[in-house]
Amino acid sequence: MNEVYRVFRELYPQVDTLLQTSGMTEEARGEFLEQFDVARPQTLLGFCVLGGIYAEGIDLRGERLIGTAIVGVGLPQVNAEQEILRTYYDRINGAGFPFAYQYPGMNKVLQAAGRVIRSEQDRGIVLLIDSRFSTASYRELFPLHWQHARTVRSVKELEQVVTTFWQS
Repeated sequence: MNEVYRVFRELYPQVDTLLQTSGMTEEARGEFLEQFDVARPQTLLGFCVLGGIYAEGIDLRGERLIGTAIVGVGLPQVNAEQEILRTYYDRINGAGFPFAYQYPGMNKVLQAAGRVIRSEQDRGIVLLIDSRFSTASYRELFPLHWQHARTVRSVKELEQVVTTFWQS
C-alpha cells in the first residue's frame, strides 16, 4: 500500500490523499474519517488496508464515499492457524483452500465494498483489481447484485466505463 501510495502521489500530486498508517491512535483514526465529512472542492482519496480498522463500523453515506478500489483478493497470510484449518477442511470435504483462505479473503473484499453502498440512495463504484476476480471460483462468490460486474482490460476502457456510469 505504501509503495502504491508513493507512486500515486508522484503521478497525481494534485489529488488530495490520505494514508492509513500502522499504529494510528483513536484520535488519528477519527481525524482520518472526519476528512471525508468536509465539503471539498475536489476528490479525496484514502489509502487503507483491506480488512483493517476502516473495514467495518464506518458509515460514510451519500457522496462522502463514492468508490473503492480493492487491490487483491484479501487472502489471509499463510500461518499455522490457517494451515490447520486448511488441513481440517481438506480432510472433511476436500475444500481446504477455500475454507481457510478464499472465503475469509472474500469476506474482507465484501466488507470493503459494503462501505460504498450503505443505503438505497447511495451510488458508487467498486473496482476489484486482481485477475483472480475474473475466474469462476471467485465470480461464484459474488453477491447476486454483482452479476452486472464487468471485466475491463485497459485503463482507457476503465475510464470509459466509469464516465458512462457517472453520466447515467
